[in-house]
Amino acid sequence: MDSMHRRAFPLRGNHSYETVMDLPSPPSASLAPQLAQIRRRNPDLGPFFDEIVIALREAGVGAAAPKVGEMFPDFSLPTASGSYCRLGDLLDAGPVIVNFSRGRWCPYCVHEVSAWAAMLPDLANAGVRFVEITGETGGGARALGALLAASPHAEVAEVLCDVDHGVALSLGLTFFAGDPLLDFYSKAGINMHELYGSPSGFLPVPATFAIDPAGRVRFAYTNVDFRERAEPAEVLAALREA
Repeated sequence: MDSMHRRAFPLRGNHSYETVMDLPSPPSASLAPQLAQIRRRNPDLGPFFDEIVIALREAGVGAAAPKVGEMFPDFSLPTASGSYCRLGDLLDAGPVIVNFSRGRWCPYCVHEVSAWAAMLPDLANAGVRFVEITGETGGGARALGALLAASPHAEVAEVLCDVDHGVALSLGLTFFAGDPLLDFYSKAGINMHELYGSPSGFLPVPATFAIDPAGRVRFAYTNVDFRERAEPAEVLAALREA
């Protein structure tokens, strides 16, 4: 991904990640307008991230992730509270939507999880569980969990900690950020080593999968452009139609 190193990375400047954490009130399950608003608040970062996305796509990052019709590999991960949760056990009770995000530090992820929180009543009515997976440990994972816990149907949701990005790595959903990108985030006040509890330098690729009780993928969305996410309503619709 040498193209990621050709252009000078912008300094922190006047933009702040905290300024785009504000969530709609009441929470909305429609995600695209929220993500577009984040982009409009940080127009100076558009060309910078566009170049990174092009490089990741050229390198085939995320191309090996599970596809529709394939069996989704089983896994077991710790929850934000320290207990363990196995995908196979959840599937014994019905379909599961698995969502990989970068973490609480990413405004796009915060808005995405908020949109899923607004969808939890629909998931509960459909008998579908929702699993949010983040490489963040400790406070970051708990903060994402708090967004879901605010729903009256929080019982159908779980936040799991993908320690050292182990599951994401096995699914081809990670990439090595490299020092220039890590330095950019550091200048923005975001220390990846502290957030993920590891100096590996890996970042996860946002992805969403709807899995039927047999473990087969019925919906798959993987995108190295972290500014774009699957619409929750479309994911649930695909699962209902399967």
